[in-house]
Amino acid sequence: MEDHGGEAGNPVRTRVAVFGAGSWGTAFAMVLADAGCDVTLWGRRPEVVDAINTTRVNPDYFPDFVLPDGITATTDARRAAAGAAFAVLAVPSQTLRANLGAWTSLLDRNTVLVSLMKGVELGTTLLMSEVIAEVTGAGPDRIAVVSGPNLAGELIHRQPAACVVACRDEAVARQLQAACHTAYYRPYTNVDVVGCEIGGAVKNVIGLAVGIADGLGLGDNTKASLITRGLAETARLGLAMGADPRTFAGLAGMGDLVATACSPLSRNTSFGASLGRGMTLAQTVATTHRTAEGVTSCRSVRDLARRHGVAMPVTEAVVDIVHGGKPPRLAVKELMARSAKPERV
Repeated sequence: MEDHGGEAGNPVRTRVAVFGAGSWGTAFAMVLADAGCDVTLWGRRPEVVDAINTTRVNPDYFPDFVLPDGITATTDARRAAAGAAFAVLAVPSQTLRANLGAWTSLLDRNTVLVSLMKGVELGTTLLMSEVIAEVTGAGPDRIAVVSGPNLAGELIHRQPAACVVACRDEAVARQLQAACHTAYYRPYTNVDVVGCEIGGAVKNVIGLAVGIADGLGLGDNTKASLITRGLAETARLGLAMGADPRTFAGLAGMGDLVATACSPLSRNTSFGASLGRGMTLAQTVATTHRTAEGVTSCRSVRDLARRHGVAMPVTEAVVDIVHGGKPPRLAVKELMARSAKPERV
């Protein structure tokens, strides 16, 4: 596969299917189209698909932004999948298994499956790449992930950003890199799929913790401490699962965590802030119209850590607050009362 880059005179354009017309799926579809790909964006709601095709606008997520002409929307998964070199999966992580079960038979046997999702499956504690492999039977050379500090609300305005595209097969990672490389979006390759996925999943949980601290009115010292110790938790879990420790110092580790924990555009941090201000989980869910992956995945991340014998006290505290109803100030007090120890990952 070549880097077509959208240059005039290229006779062949890479076909890409993007499954999921939410904010991240829509923004990444724009990146792919700007990079010169022919993109078919699958959405489940006909009214959104019709709006994209007739007005070039996704009214639910980016009502003031016109999408490029290289994107065609459809509710027909078969049409989206036909001839796609890459099938980009941008659905909520807990719905992946059911959705992919319906889509697998529609995909070409050589299509590379690309996960934009950042979560761990409840019950199985499988990473998204592992769910993809289990459902589709695809080998590691057909499974890739995209991760990094990529807030969709900034990316849709083509503000400069970087990411990691990871696949066990480095040649496939380079092909995906070429398919999404634009003047404003700089992808780096990596072969550490596990590390990139752990970084993406745990940063949502730490984002909730930072948001809770913000809602409590705590300052930057507290938030910086949570970010740093949260990264330590991420690295511990990743190392236990065979990840490359260098991944956590890069875009898929520290970079993604900083963007999530420090931006008002972060769904997880905003959700956590509501909890910190005293709202219940039910109240916060009722007033939130977008998926905050960490709300569900914090439990599966905790379970994954326990399965590997990894201590993750910040994650445990987030689960206690979000799903156990523990008062946030009590959780903070208990974290601070833990026994003193050397700073080691």
